[in-house]
Amino acid sequence: MSRKKRRFEQLEAAASANKEKKIYVNPLQQKVDEKLEHVERKLVGKGRTILYGIAALVVLAILIGVFVKYSRNANATAQTALGKAIEISQTRVTNVPAPAGSTEKTFKTEKERAEASITEFKAVADKFGGAVGEKARYFIAVNRLSVDKPAGVLELEALANSTSDVGKLAKFALAQTRVDDAKPDEAATLYQELASMNNSVVAKDTINFELAKIYEKQGKQQEAADIYYNIAKAASEAKDLDGKPIPMTDTAKKAKTNLQQLDPERAKQIVEPAPESPFGGGPIGM
Repeated sequence: MSRKKRRFEQLEAAASANKEKKIYVNPLQQKVDEKLEHVERKLVGKGRTILYGIAALVVLAILIGVFVKYSRNANATAQTALGKAIEISQTRVTNVPAPAGSTEKTFKTEKERAEASITEFKAVADKFGGAVGEKARYFIAVNRLSVDKPAGVLELEALANSTSDVGKLAKFALAQTRVDDAKPDEAATLYQELASMNNSVVAKDTINFELAKIYEKQGKQQEAADIYYNIAKAASEAKDLDGKPIPMTDTAKKAKTNLQQLDPERAKQIVEPAPESPFGGGPIGM
């Protein structure tokens, strides 16, 4: 009897597992999410939210991450349109002709790509409202910096008045333009506002690191050193859920490097965690 009971329990567990696996997934939703996540992986580790002029436009994983996080709040058609526009904004810029038979689209100049991106994002903004339309307008503003900088700045200023996630991203991008325009005081004010927000979309370490660089330019070496120290120190002591050290981020490593230049003795207090051995047994060298 007990054997039959165990057999029955095993069959019941298997049936339950099969039911759990049969979760409906919208194929279009999944395709769009995969496209956004692919763009996110391509952009991981890139430095600034925007660059214009010679460097032109670079969109950080920060923004793409926000799109991935909130994409499920928009309908599938809007997501597809936004994903297509993002794809165009990331198209390669090259003078080398595509190989015979290739369907890859490229642009000869950053300006040409920016203009095409603006057109695509404008179509999304005109057709869809809500969060998708707002994100599209952000992309329009950022791309506009490569085509008509004053107009792009005005568009960012309008978006930055919003308390939404896109508004916060616009404020961060606007701070970058203030830096490039040699307006450190205005840039510092924007970074300080972002740093004081409880739910900033941009990582606090990124915001504070940029603020510290402004302080350096203003001759506020002690304030800059304090920020660099706090970023690097916290990162060096961070642990995962299993209590193992978390590798320092690029931002934290740069903060430590900058601190070494401003206050070498204080920088010695920061010890980077040793990398874990892939074979287990603790950190390498232990």
